[in-house]
Amino acid sequence: TFVLWNPELEDELAGTRASPLGDAARAFSDLVAADVASILFARSRRSTELSFLRARDRLDPGHAARIAPYRAGYRSEQRREIEQRLFSGELLGVTTTNALELGIDIGTLDASVLSTFPGTIASFRQQSGRAGRTSAASLTVLVAGQDQLDQYYMHHPDDLFTRSPEAVVVNPANPTIAAGHVECAAHEAPLTPEDRTWFGDGFEELVTDLVSRDRLGIREGRIFWRGGRSPAAGMDLRGTGGGTYAIVDDAEGIIGTVDEGRAFTQTHEGAVYLHQGDAYVVTKLDVSSREVRVRGDDPGYYTQTKVEKDLAVAAVADHRPFGPFRAAHGTVEVETHVIEYRRKDVRTGAILDTIPLDLPPRRFRTQAVWHTMDVALFDEAGVDVMDVPGTLHAMEHCAIGILPVLAVCDRWDIGGLSTAFHSDVAGPVFFIYDGYPVGTGIAPLAYDLAGRHLLATLDAIARCPCATGCPSCVQSPKCGNFNDPLDKEGARRVLDLWAAGVQRGGG
Repeated sequence: TFVLWNPELEDELAGTRASPLGDAARAFSDLVAADVASILFARSRRSTELSFLRARDRLDPGHAARIAPYRAGYRSEQRREIEQRLFSGELLGVTTTNALELGIDIGTLDASVLSTFPGTIASFRQQSGRAGRTSAASLTVLVAGQDQLDQYYMHHPDDLFTRSPEAVVVNPANPTIAAGHVECAAHEAPLTPEDRTWFGDGFEELVTDLVSRDRLGIREGRIFWRGGRSPAAGMDLRGTGGGTYAIVDDAEGIIGTVDEGRAFTQTHEGAVYLHQGDAYVVTKLDVSSREVRVRGDDPGYYTQTKVEKDLAVAAVADHRPFGPFRAAHGTVEVETHVIEYRRKDVRTGAILDTIPLDLPPRRFRTQAVWHTMDVALFDEAGVDVMDVPGTLHAMEHCAIGILPVLAVCDRWDIGGLSTAFHSDVAGPVFFIYDGYPVGTGIAPLAYDLAGRHLLATLDAIARCPCATGCPSCVQSPKCGNFNDPLDKEGARRVLDLWAAGVQRGGG
């Protein structure tokens, strides 16, 4: 049995709905209280911890002792203990990220609660299938979030069950991916220069680099793995390839890890970090030793960072007229800089204060797709010159949020930038880029599917009942500028003109 649960619309003009995390935690705790073995999937590590806390608070002591959170970042012995307790039936429920989506035997479960859509049709089906594997009946409850993707499926429910999984994209030329493939292959059997057939034209250069770093060796013309244990054990399937930071509590020692891509935004000095249901405050982020020092504390607030971005076009792979827009994709240089954070009250969301940060910028080269347009288009749409930045920002946000309908990706792995004038394109533009160095292949796919992508973006904005913008259309939960400025109506008008231009045959 499938239940699609759209949280109550609390304010139609503002577009705000009840918390999906709260509704999911309530459904999960009600199932556990009824002795139904259940699993709750959350989209992030923080949501996993908060779901556990809310469910635990709703349960009696006996049932509360039989649930636990589980996610990446715990020590391996902590994860194994939770897995064993769940498999044996000692635990009646678990809140988790996609760390328990596949690959681990977690015993018999009867219900699966999905706290927001998991990002792809494939993950939706996999998480749903975690319940009922050995029983005649099972229950899956999908609690929708407020963002564009979740609301798309609430309005197009048949797509959840009838459409094919999204296109899978990968960039085999990404040096991090290619190096891992070569190392694992060399561990299984020595390679030869003829293996460039499988690894591409950059094979020799890659092997030279790995030999210089003592990862591979060459003997009698054959390339072999120099390490002892399999290199596969050291591959990070969920990180960015930039390494990890150890999270250290003075009293408990190492309590977990965080990958480099999240360290500055989630574990900066002063950040509130959640681990196994307990709150910690970061006292120091040591970049040189890749260590995060924390102390146990529940301060009653959470933290949110502001990120400045800069982007330069390094190379254009392809471009074309696209109605009144011009679409292009290619290579870009991205710089992100976490400059400050806000402390916000847990209960009310009120801003308590804003604190500057002194962190180094992060720079990387990746792939992007971008859409440019003439200033005259905004005049035709009736968008005031002062509202152009907010209009572009709104289109960028919604386009990022709806992209996972078309490709296997997560909005948290996609970045964006919009500006009323960018010197590299000589006009207004919004960029969408892969959040990983070199790129994973998402941007070229978004370029190829640009028509479907922008039509879905327009549909999400036009369908949303809110007046000025909300998380279901143009707001983003990860915006480094705190969702300011945004102009929903301007975005709708410009995209309407784009759609009309394409229909007339202009691209």
